[in-house]
Amino acid sequence: MRASLVFLDALRIKTTVVSPERPFFHPLILDPSEAKVAIVTPPHFTNLDQVSTKRRSALMMAQTGPPPMKAGRLYVNPEEEDQMEISGFRPHTLKTAVVWFFIIITVGLLRLFFYWLPHLFIKATHSRCSLAEATTVLLKDQWKQWFNSTVKTEEQTVPFKNSQTVHQSQTSNESAKQRDGLIRYFICKKIKYIWDKEMKEFTRLRGFDKDRACSFFYQQTGLAYDEQRKRQVLYGINSIRVHVAPIIKILFKEVLSPFYVFQVFSVSVWFADDYTIYASCIVFISGLSIIITIYQTRKMQRALRSTITSSTIVTVCRGGDVYEDISSDDLVPGDVIEVPRHGCMMQCDAVLVSGNCIVNESMLTGESVPVTKTPLPNPLHASSQEAMFDIKKHSRHILFCGTHVIQTRYYGSHKVNAVVLRSGFLTAKGELVRSIMFPKPVDFKFNRDTYWFIGILAFLASLGFIYTLILMVRNGDTVSDIIIRTLDLLTITVPPALPAALSVGIVFAQQRLKKAGIFCISPRGINICGTINVVCFDKTGTLTEDGMKMMAVAPSPKGVFEHEIRNMNRLHNQLIISAMATCHSLTIIDGHVTGDPLDLIMFEAVDWVLEEPGEEETRFDMIVPTIVHPRVRGGNQPMGEDIGVVRQFTFSSSLQRMSVITRNLGANNFDLFVKGAPEMITSLSKAETVPGDFHDVLMAYTQHGYRVIALAWKALPQKLNYAKLQRITREQVEKDLNFLGLLVMENCLKPETTPVIQTLREAAIRNIMVTGRCSQMNPVIQMLREAAIRNIMVTGDNMLTALSVARECCMVDRTDRIVLVQAYPPQDDNTSPEIEFVFADEMEKKYSKDSIALQLDNDRFHFALTGKSWAVIRQHFPDLMSKIVVKGTVFARMGPEQKAQLVESLQALDYFVGMCGDGANDCGALKTAHAGISLSEAEASVASPFTSKKPTIECVPNVIRQGRAALVTSFGIFKFMACYSLTQFISVLLLYWIGANLTDTDFLIIDLFIVTTLSITFGRTGPCEELVKELPPFSLIAAAPIMSILAQIAIQLATQVYCFLHVLRQPWFVPYIDNEDDNYVSYENSAVFLVSSYQYITLAVAFSKGAPFRKPIFSNYLFLMNIAICLVGCLWVTIQPPQGLADIIELLVFPSIPYAMVHVGIALFNCLLSILVETYVMDNTSLQGSCRNFLKHSLPSAQTKYAAIEEDIAGNPSWPPVSQSAVSLAVVFQRLDSAHHVPKDLNTAPGKEILEDLIEDSDSETRSIKSLSGVTPGHTQNAAASYTQRQLSTEGGHHNTEQFETPLLSDGAANSSGGIDNPVVTSFDDNGRYTTFL
Repeated sequence: MRASLVFLDALRIKTTVVSPERPFFHPLILDPSEAKVAIVTPPHFTNLDQVSTKRRSALMMAQTGPPPMKAGRLYVNPEEEDQMEISGFRPHTLKTAVVWFFIIITVGLLRLFFYWLPHLFIKATHSRCSLAEATTVLLKDQWKQWFNSTVKTEEQTVPFKNSQTVHQSQTSNESAKQRDGLIRYFICKKIKYIWDKEMKEFTRLRGFDKDRACSFFYQQTGLAYDEQRKRQVLYGINSIRVHVAPIIKILFKEVLSPFYVFQVFSVSVWFADDYTIYASCIVFISGLSIIITIYQTRKMQRALRSTITSSTIVTVCRGGDVYEDISSDDLVPGDVIEVPRHGCMMQCDAVLVSGNCIVNESMLTGESVPVTKTPLPNPLHASSQEAMFDIKKHSRHILFCGTHVIQTRYYGSHKVNAVVLRSGFLTAKGELVRSIMFPKPVDFKFNRDTYWFIGILAFLASLGFIYTLILMVRNGDTVSDIIIRTLDLLTITVPPALPAALSVGIVFAQQRLKKAGIFCISPRGINICGTINVVCFDKTGTLTEDGMKMMAVAPSPKGVFEHEIRNMNRLHNQLIISAMATCHSLTIIDGHVTGDPLDLIMFEAVDWVLEEPGEEETRFDMIVPTIVHPRVRGGNQPMGEDIGVVRQFTFSSSLQRMSVITRNLGANNFDLFVKGAPEMITSLSKAETVPGDFHDVLMAYTQHGYRVIALAWKALPQKLNYAKLQRITREQVEKDLNFLGLLVMENCLKPETTPVIQTLREAAIRNIMVTGRCSQMNPVIQMLREAAIRNIMVTGDNMLTALSVARECCMVDRTDRIVLVQAYPPQDDNTSPEIEFVFADEMEKKYSKDSIALQLDNDRFHFALTGKSWAVIRQHFPDLMSKIVVKGTVFARMGPEQKAQLVESLQALDYFVGMCGDGANDCGALKTAHAGISLSEAEASVASPFTSKKPTIECVPNVIRQGRAALVTSFGIFKFMACYSLTQFISVLLLYWIGANLTDTDFLIIDLFIVTTLSITFGRTGPCEELVKELPPFSLIAAAPIMSILAQIAIQLATQVYCFLHVLRQPWFVPYIDNEDDNYVSYENSAVFLVSSYQYITLAVAFSKGAPFRKPIFSNYLFLMNIAICLVGCLWVTIQPPQGLADIIELLVFPSIPYAMVHVGIALFNCLLSILVETYVMDNTSLQGSCRNFLKHSLPSAQTKYAAIEEDIAGNPSWPPVSQSAVSLAVVFQRLDSAHHVPKDLNTAPGKEILEDLIEDSDSETRSIKSLSGVTPGHTQNAAASYTQRQLSTEGGHHNTEQFETPLLSDGAANSSGGIDNPVVTSFDDNGRYTTFL
């Protein structure tokens, strides 16, 4: 027992990771009465009064996010993920003196207890007070973790204020300053909380990302040195520092852990009892283990520090044109920095206010595609309504800390400037590092149950303590002997090696995962993977290939779809060609066109050339930084088809579109091209340009799994000049568009997808696709289906595309029915939200009237809904959420936050959730899930416990298999260690009856050579290749494991008692005589020791389970060899050992070989009985099912919430109320789009008025673009030519042409002609910002 804990300790895993009424209907679509679908309003969807009391709590959606705040409690970060309850304390002299008195008389044991639970020490030595008087605060987060922080005071000689801003509202940071220049604050989880004297509360220190107008950032002209130092007192050093703990600190932390404290206690008892052999071994190996732990901990901390911590020299503006180079550690929010032209690694979060940047954000997003960052919209220039800054809405204008700026672009030689938004741990990178340093605790029932079981063992030890005390007092033993014997019994009963032993299976599982290219940064999560019964999948890049190919173009030049064009050489619609060539965010880096894969495919399909003239640092010497033209020019005018991209409005996931403003060379007006989600583009287009069968055509493509993008165009007024174009906002121009057509792209399934889904389904694991055609089942999908693991798809793609993929990968069978859940928000104060259930199947299929009604008892229907419907249901139908989540399979158009909300909702219903994704949109869900599996190797993958080197979902069943094997191994080892301790406990109690004990060598053989080796090789058995529907047990406080342990202990007890009594009746028996030398060699000792040695081997074999979760025991060759060696050794010392060996191991050999063979026979009978009971009784599935059903009916809490909901749905065949009438899906989606996209009156829109104001400022103005055709990079030339300007007729979309003679732009970039009567003078202000004077 003693020695086993030493070797197992070396295997411990360090888990610290360092590395209502009708909705609005569009008048052109349909009347609501035409929709023959079932409409449900909140009061009618379900009646909880009709639900049994037993299931009512399960039907109510469990709380997601932070728990509700309790009345009378104080909180920091209220209603946020990091919400914590806070209490103030101040020192109390009397209480402190009393506590230290008891610490002294308990020889420091009380202080050790307080070291493990420091919040109790604060409560014991301090008195509760108001936060205003507190010197120490206690904080408790939503996972019941306690933190204590000291309230500090720091002097700031001059009150902090924003002298440069005209923004009058005071932020929480500003109001938190003291008038006397003192700042009270504390730091918790690397975040500073400042005392707000007016609000009388601590508020979280924030940067400039809250309560700021967009104009605020354009008013920042730089901080003087003194002002910067004042802010540094508040914000601290701009550095994400990972502290490498000193060796002495790690040493004391390890030694004072409960595990090593118990080790020290055990060693002390053993030395006092002269057990010097293993006591010395344990000291040596424990010391070696501590040294290894210290080395690994510091190595990982140094690795994380080298990866995370960085510093560089940055250029900051001190006001005007004064710039100064400083260390990035000195940056504070409000600093104006220059982004170097050659690029840099961002050391803070900053808002771009001038110039463009090409950025690689793979560290945060996991996607290495270059992203274009543009300046924050300036409402002062746009003359629009003041807009408040929102970090999510304006993320395309923010340079995030840790991202790599590849290159910058601006006009001429002027600077690219950004305003520091956040610094240090407040940045996006800081939040990522904090999630590593303070992860969400793993709350696994198996782990909790181990503590309960150890408590039961401790209770048994107390009974043995009383038994021993009575015996030894009766025998007249000395006090010292009584103390040593009773304490020694405690070290036997409670296995100190248990925590290390439970890590064995996890260690081997982690090694097997690593060999398979799956890396785990949270090993404790491997066991949880064994309980997964739901897997959520992203679609694009996870289930489907990353790349796509252009399939077809469906042009609509006259408001009617023409025949699709699959050969791009036959595409002659110039507007569509221009849109495909210009409406993208591609750029040239190192001579190669790079950018979003979809943009690349679209651009390459038209076979045009992209040019960005000039060297990298001088590209903005040109008015137009990007020129596109055909690879093979047509006609006699070599540059007549060149198009310049004047301005770009980058893609926004919230807006679901991007756009560019372009100009043909020589044209006298600008064009706007827009591409995006078809539903969004049509909502922005003129109704007469949208084909009447738009939704039918779109549905025809998306039902086959194609990715569809819509294109639109608009000719901007001729009077809109270049300078005013730079001041316009996208909302002013992205309206009243002309619909051009659809781009159709194919995104194929990965070949590994379907078999995995099939395997999970057959293993009873639910798969959910959070984002087809079942032509050939993918191996991965097939594997998941065979395991009956629920699959869920969650994606940002189109609903019909997602449904097609779900069919194709067999996530949904052909015979399964899909019900669309459409939720409509209230359109005004007089309407209520509504929800409808619609069949997504083709209604042309032949179904009988009875089959159209949902057959809920066979569980053959699936819910599918979009992110917009999810938001409406979550807000207006919260009681319906549980049913939607239980039956939902496809979730489309889901945002990143909604993906995480889905995972939380599943967890709230007692599901164990796995999430597999590859991009930035999945990071939140990956972090929230029980087991997040990232298919990206970027730094953002640290949000996920698992990272697969191979970007396919084949890793999902592998992780589940390894998790199941590790969990079953942990179960087996726990039962083995518990039975081993109790078996040894029985042996000692039997020998205590006669005043004897096991000898020092007996303990050494059992603990070191039998139990330790078997515990290590026990966990090497690999997982079974097949995923079965049965889930492994994960609760120790359950009937099966408890009955198993009790049965085995009863068998071992009976055997030992029989052998102990049987040896007493032998004619050659000599009774043991108590002696002062503690010589325990006797026949009683031999009988108990020898039979118990066989019992340890028997227990290891009985608890080493094979199928269905692990391979057979015969596949573990080391374990078989270990058993063989131990068995041969036991047989040798039992039957006829040499006398010299018997003397060494302190064994009294039986004089009769036939009796020794009887002893072996008893051990064999013990072995067979133990294995038969464990295999055919405890593992009997019928018996286990009967026990579960009994507990389910007798203990309602034993039933999971999702099971109760499924029973309720099955018992209510009238729900959901799906109409039997046929209805076109196009009509359904039209209605949903109308409800969520309410058209604006373009004639009264504020944007139109502003646009007209801008136009009226100039009577006539034209601007040409320098031609770059035939010009080498870095050179320009002047030319004059005639060009054809395309204009779209308002009648039917016919194309007419008019001839214009327009000279090219003359030399001079700063001063240029803006028209004959309206000169335009372009210059730069003192801060390098582009300014135009009219």
